[in-house]
Amino acid sequence: MLRDLLPVLVIVLASVAILLTVASATHTLVVPRATSVLLTRWIIAASRALFDLRLRWTRGYPAHDRVLAMFAPVTLLALPLVWLSVILAGFAAVYWALGVRPWQNALLDSGSSLLTLGFHQPGGVVTGGLQLIEATLGLGLLALLISFLPSLYTSYSRREILVTALESEAGTPPSATELLERLLQVKGLTLLDAYWHEWTRWFNEIEETHSSNPLLVFFRSPSPDRHWVTAAGAVLDSASLVASTFASQDPQPSHAGLCVRAGSLALRRVGDYFHMPYDPDPRPTDPIAVTRAEFDDACHRLAAAGAKLKEDRDQAWRDFAGWRVCYEQVLLQFASLTTAPSAPWSADRPISFHHLPLTRRSRTRP
Repeated sequence: MLRDLLPVLVIVLASVAILLTVASATHTLVVPRATSVLLTRWIIAASRALFDLRLRWTRGYPAHDRVLAMFAPVTLLALPLVWLSVILAGFAAVYWALGVRPWQNALLDSGSSLLTLGFHQPGGVVTGGLQLIEATLGLGLLALLISFLPSLYTSYSRREILVTALESEAGTPPSATELLERLLQVKGLTLLDAYWHEWTRWFNEIEETHSSNPLLVFFRSPSPDRHWVTAAGAVLDSASLVASTFASQDPQPSHAGLCVRAGSLALRRVGDYFHMPYDPDPRPTDPIAVTRAEFDDACHRLAAAGAKLKEDRDQAWRDFAGWRVCYEQVLLQFASLTTAPSAPWSADRPISFHHLPLTRRSRTRP
């Protein structure tokens, strides 16, 4: 009795594995949102675990950056290899259950069909039909991957354009205070609104592309001193400084505030995929990682650069903390997750967050 049920059980389990693999590939390559597909999460987490093991033998940030620069590309290549391997093994199990013996022949039948090599002929109508289905899956998966890669690297290139430009505007590493000093000197007060609009569009694109393709989070800049997380931190902090401390005759704080709002939402949406904990409705009085002394120093530098600041410095500090608390927790966790280079007010004080999600559980609040 058990011997008779074994082929049926093998077919059921193999079919489930094949369907889950197809779902993983479809959601990863086609569906334009970050969906909770366990197989994809497991592959990313397993790859990161191997790279973390390699990092134990490296010392210093430059060595860490060289190792981590390969993480996203290697994981991206590992995804189709795992998908194809599971499909190959699954169909081989089905062929074995249908009577193809020994198991080596079943495996060769599956490989011949999946890669459309055709060196093994089907042993019957049922087996032949399954081989046609397997060949279609193999070709379809490769076609999806080929069309997916240009889209992924286009999104990466668009992200890096502003990150690269920020180096000349905010220094290396990027600093919110230095960014505003240079913008005031080069662009002038009247052109800062256009600057916030440009970065608001950047944050909107980050939310769309990095939520749809979470691996983009781990793609590093060509230069080890640049990183999209530290760039986001410098821009958000500079916009928060403008919205909280600049006098009303200076650039409209509302435009800087919209940039902070767009950046906060973008970081949260991307962070949701990784189950990052954060308070969705923080209080303006919640503590932040930036100290009052650091804020006062930034205000002195901005005043020296020609900015007209609010006279009530205490209220300006409270307003700045109210803006910063909206994005700080997620920003500092991304600095830890991606091992971003040290930068003022962001990656120099990361919140520890290294684990990748292995389940579909919803994010937890702090």
